Amino acid sequence: MPKLYEYRGLIVFFYSDEHEPVHVHGTFQGRESKAEIIIVQGRVVGIRYGRVSGMRPLGGKALRDFKALVEARAGEIVEKWIDYFVRNRSITPQKLARRIR
Repeated sequence: MPKLYEYRGLIVFFYSDEHEPVHVHGTFQGRESKAEIIIVQGRVVGIRYGRVSGMRPLGGKALRDFKALVEARAGEIVEKWIDYFVRNRSITPQKLARRIR
């Protein structure tokens, strides 16, 4: 499970056996949601947020933090996806201390 970011207690990661479309999972205090990054002709054009089967979804502050992080770092997340799943490179997790707005 490659961890990408740690932000305000929220962990954002890929599962090691992921599949397309490009997406990340966010977990906080036993809850989990996912964000699918929509790419058209190499550009991020949208993000869809959803539930993870069998898990209680993120809510409140944790969901807002997850959305803010994914929206601010969508292009970087796509690059990390390519590095990990296409180029077979390891991912170095980042601990984000500054608040994302």
